[in-house]
This record gives sequence, C-alpha cells and structure tokens, in this order.
Amino acid sequence: MNTLAKKSLTCAVSLAAAMSTANLYAQTEITVATVNNGHMIEMQKLTPIFEQAHPDIKVKWVTLEEGVLRQNVTQDIANKSGLYDVMTIGMYEAPIWGERNWLEPIDTSGSYDVEDIIPSIRGGLSYNNTLYAAPFYGESSMVMYRKDLVKAAGMEINDRDSWEHIRDVAAAVHNPGEGVYGMCLRGKAGWGDNMAFLSTMANSFGARWFDEDWKPQLETAEWKNAVNFYVDLLTKYGPPGASSNSFNENLALFNQGKCGMWIDATIAASFVTDPSQSTVADQVGFAQSPIQATDKGANWLWAWSLAIPAGTKNADAAQTFIRWATSKDYIQLVGETNGWAAVPTGTRSSTYANPKFQEAAVFAKAELKAINSANPADSTLKPSPYVGVQFAAIPEFQAIGTTTGQMVSGALAGSMSVDQALKSANSSANRQMRQAGYY
Repeated sequence: MNTLAKKSLTCAVSLAAAMSTANLYAQTEITVATVNNGHMIEMQKLTPIFEQAHPDIKVKWVTLEEGVLRQNVTQDIANKSGLYDVMTIGMYEAPIWGERNWLEPIDTSGSYDVEDIIPSIRGGLSYNNTLYAAPFYGESSMVMYRKDLVKAAGMEINDRDSWEHIRDVAAAVHNPGEGVYGMCLRGKAGWGDNMAFLSTMANSFGARWFDEDWKPQLETAEWKNAVNFYVDLLTKYGPPGASSNSFNENLALFNQGKCGMWIDATIAASFVTDPSQSTVADQVGFAQSPIQATDKGANWLWAWSLAIPAGTKNADAAQTFIRWATSKDYIQLVGETNGWAAVPTGTRSSTYANPKFQEAAVFAKAELKAINSANPADSTLKPSPYVGVQFAAIPEFQAIGTTTGQMVSGALAGSMSVDQALKSANSSANRQMRQAGYY
C-alpha cells in the first residue's frame, strides 16, 4: 500500500472513530416537562453544566403554564404516550401514580442522602415508604407584605392573625389611585391555582372537602363563609382582573410594588426579596398564614418534584438527571452561581442548616416554620377521610377541584353568586363521587 493510500485509510478510520464517539455521546435524549416557575427556568439555564458532566445525555425541555402542565402529564402517563422521560409533578400525583405503578421509584442509593429530605416532603411524595418523585423545591404558604405600607397605615401583621384583621390591614393600605392594591390572591380557576389557596382558607374557617362518608361538603356554612369572605376581600381590595391571576401574575404585581399583601407559596420569598427582580425587596415582611376558626390546614404543603413515567426507554438517563437536579450539590451550585438567597428551598434540612443560606435568606425561618406546621394527615377541624391540606389525595379530586375552581372564579368575576357557585360545584362533586362508588 502506498503512502497516499495509508493516509487515506488512517483518515477514514479516524473519521469513523470520531463519528462513533459522537453517536455515543448523542445517543440518549431525555425530554423534561416542567412548569414555568423561576426555579425551573434557572434549572434549564444550568443544564449545560449537567450535559458537560454527562456527554452521553442531552436534555430537551418542554416548559408549560401550570394548568397546562398538569393536564399534559396526566394525559401522557394515563395513555402511556411516552412523550416525556421526566415529569414535574407534586404531592397529589406522586402517591396515587406510585400506587398504580405508573412511576419508576427514585434511585436514592449512594450519596443521594434521602434522609436529608424534610420528612413531611419525603412522606408526601412516597407510597408504601417508596419515593416516587424527588423534590426540586418544596413549599408551604405564608403572608408576604409591604412593611412600609403597613407601618404608614398604623397597622401590624403578626403570625396567625385573624382573617378579619388581615382584611382590615388590606383596607388600610389599599390605594388604587397610586396603583397599590390591599390584597393579591389567586383567582385563576384550577385545583392547583385558586383552589390551592382557597382550600387552606376554607380549612381555617372549619370547612372540609368531604365528610367521613365521602359526601361533598361544599354547600356547608363553613365553605360559604370562607368563599364569601374571599370574594368580598378581592372585590374590594384586590387588583383589577383578579379572577385571571395565579402565582406568576401576582408575583409580578408584588415585585412591581402593587400589592400591599400577598398570601401564597413560600417559594416566592426568594423572588420578592431579590433586588434584581423586586422593586420592594428591602420592604418585605413575612408572617404565618391567617386563621379563623382553627389553625388546622391554614397553610398548604407542596413540592414540585421530578418523576419518571414507567415504561420510558430512557430510565437510566432520567434517573441520572433527577439525582443531579435534586441533590445537595445542585443547591450548592445555585448558591455559588446566583447567591444563596436564590437556591431552591423547602426540600433538604441541610439547606436550612447552612450558615450561608441563613445569612442570605431573610425568609428562611418563616418558610421552614410554615412547612413544618402543615400536617396533611390532620388538616381539617372536623374529621375527614382524606390525606392532603389543599387537596384530597384521591384520583377523583383533580376533576372535582378543577370544576370547583371554575365555579369560584366565576363568582369572583361576578357571573354568578357564591351560593350558586358552591351549589353547582357540590352537585358536580356528588355526581363524581357516586359514579366512582364512594357511596
């Protein structure tokens, strides 16, 4: 073989080897479905670091609004469509889908340190002591308020204030002429939107979704009192178009200085205290959620979490990604990259024990107190047969909660009365529960 032929053969072998290596490194692409919240968007920005460490895995993102995400992943897993390798789900879906064998158990071996995950968060994502979704961030709910406005109005906000006091503060700071609204709350229809908040409010009024015989209780005095108070509060002291607002819309309003108070997810604390995002970052105070007849179930418990649908062809790569994104190392990465006040919280005890986080996050104590106070197994004043604070952990609840949210949002928008909304919601829930064979 002449020299030219040898060189050509060498080049061909080298090219084939390079192509083989490239094919090896590009052979596994995982599709991750997630919600369009700030911490999830940050995870996408940091994904190249994961891909550099794992060149055989490519991550494709599908980012959706909360209600659309819930609908899409539920349809995908129920129909076994296989569109996603990693799904963002929560405490409602994880145990139900785990029981049905729709999810792969999370690999918690080795250095993952599953015992570091806050017990209530870990328990809420498990079925029969098996973890079926790994928490990316956890949350409860609490009051976030403008200290400057409350002080100027001669008012105070404390832990576990009564709803009447909260209403009075909202009235005192409400100044729509200056673009400030006394109270921002979720109004957008959805079991995880307006009903996530309103369920906790109703709990504090002594309400429950079902009695001990699984019969819907939406027409009781407790529900009527809570929903009437909620509608009146937002109608008088809320922003225009409140029936269209959920977490992201209210976060934007608060950061623009337009909310005197906002009661929502504790995870918002890192955003409203971030000077790069919030115009009122140095004026934000925190307090535990209001109560009325009881403090049971007055603030919710949730974790946006990553799960693997059973039957995916890329389970190993999905496990590798989830272990990275929900690890102590990932939290360290965010802390070093964006500052410790910006890390995803509510998942690991080590985060709250970290002096850097304690120093940076003025909300840390209030957030952890709220998370630890929520008890999904005992969230109603009267006995109830279900587990869950802002939801009932049964398959039928998603449809029931969604319908109820639509009715309540209609009442808030003025298209029907509160009594009409709750009567319609209760009738729909009753029909669903009968068809499901609960009674």
